Amino acid sequence: QVQLVESGGGLVQSGGSLRLSCAVSGIIFRFYTMGWYRQGSEKPRELVASISTSGSANYVDSAKGRFTISRDNDRKTVYLQMNNLKPEDAAVYYCNTQTPARTDYWGQGTQVTVSS
Repeated sequence: QVQLVESGGGLVQSGGSLRLSCAVSGIIFRFYTMGWYRQGSEKPRELVASISTSGSANYVDSAKGRFTISRDNDRKTVYLQMNNLKPEDAAVYYCNTQTPARTDYWGQGTQVTVSS
């Protein structure tokens, strides 16, 4: 059974930082690309960052220079360090992976609120 469990969300002031974590079980973690998505109020879900099995990272333009995705294969955990947070970053953040058969797995989400 594949499980993704996010943590680390919360309320932060504009300009502040948060570190999200996603603990993964049920897959051979090191073989999977991992992603962080977010969905703001009345907005579509968007890919914020992804990290490949080799550690290569990609970011949405709005996150470049502020967010850093990383992974710890021993701990089977993926992280999203978010710095200089802005009110427009407020959203529910979801951890995701996709199997070779293109089955998506999602965590339950963690809320990030940014006060201006």
